[in-house]
Amino acid sequence: MATMNLSAQKRDDLGNSTTKTARKKGMIPGVFYIKNAPAVAISVKDTALNPFVYTSEVRIINLQIEGAEKAQNCILKDIQFDPVSDKPIHFDLLGISENEKIKVEVPIKLVGAPVGVRDGGVIQHVLHSLEVECLPVHIPSHIDVDISGLAIGDAVHIGDLKIENVEIFGTETATIVAVVPPAVEKVETPAAEGETAAAEPEVIAKGKKEEEGEEK
Repeated sequence: MATMNLSAQKRDDLGNSTTKTARKKGMIPGVFYIKNAPAVAISVKDTALNPFVYTSEVRIINLQIEGAEKAQNCILKDIQFDPVSDKPIHFDLLGISENEKIKVEVPIKLVGAPVGVRDGGVIQHVLHSLEVECLPVHIPSHIDVDISGLAIGDAVHIGDLKIENVEIFGTETATIVAVVPPAVEKVETPAAEGETAAAEPEVIAKGKKEEEGEEK
């Protein structure tokens, strides 16, 4: 897996006003966590974080904190977005060790065109990522799922996937992707005009008989 560099500044003032001012200047606050060490409050330029946020792949980050003696490999563990602007407002980085396994969410990439789609079926993509555990060197950037052989009614489940040196978590019978029959819209057939016309005279005739009986 490719490693990408990211430069960060250490944050000493964690007050809300300072954080808001930093965001206005294009800096995104975050926290760097690593096992057996205190967390470090940091901030990065918003554009520098984009390659790790707007991607469909897992990427290892070579983090260089200003003033630190050496860089540290980590992954983007969590990110928060503004509910209005949808821009990143906070992030968490998790330090990794080359000798320790780590759990991480890996995106799923569908490969191929199912034969079932050519027969009128529809692709139903249920799971878009899976949690895996492995050494950092074995972290897949994404998980390829071949769907070219799926006919209508066929599906790929978690238990169908096997990745060397990687443990996949989740219920084995859980569906990742399936090809389902096309939805058929039910159309209600309106009553024939003749049926309505036949019913009306019957009601009228009944009314006339009642009127005749009253006159007698």
